[in-house]
Amino acid sequence: MIKNDLFIQDTIIIPEHELEITTSRSGGPGGQHVNKTESRITIRWNVKNTNALNEVQKLRVLENLASQLTADGDLIVHNSASRSQQQNKEMALKNVADKVRKALHVPKKRMKTRVSKATKEKRLESKSHRGVIKRMRSKKIQYD
Repeated sequence: MIKNDLFIQDTIIIPEHELEITTSRSGGPGGQHVNKTESRITIRWNVKNTNALNEVQKLRVLENLASQLTADGDLIVHNSASRSQQQNKEMALKNVADKVRKALHVPKKRMKTRVSKATKEKRLESKSHRGVIKRMRSKKIQYD
């Protein structure tokens, strides 16, 4: 792993050359400093053309991040939270990694469970017991 490669999982690392990192002027607080420095970071990564993922992983990412991708399959992340360009770059890279990790997550298949016979019987017993209590409250006493 090269220093600027983006670590996603044990077997998945996005190489630096696939990430297009650009800077621009940021809005927000900072006074005149904002007008002079390019502290906003934009990271663009093309999911369709990446070599970091296999075909199955690409399909999963394309499906799960469909609303966040461009028509060309680019994932674009902006960060201008800090006045520091380096901090914004680190946060933007972390954001990309988190999004890809979340998109690659395969949920466990739900196993159907059955209610045990003892639980069913206990429930029915408690219902009939409650009925007996309510019958005891009535004016006339009923005998079973």
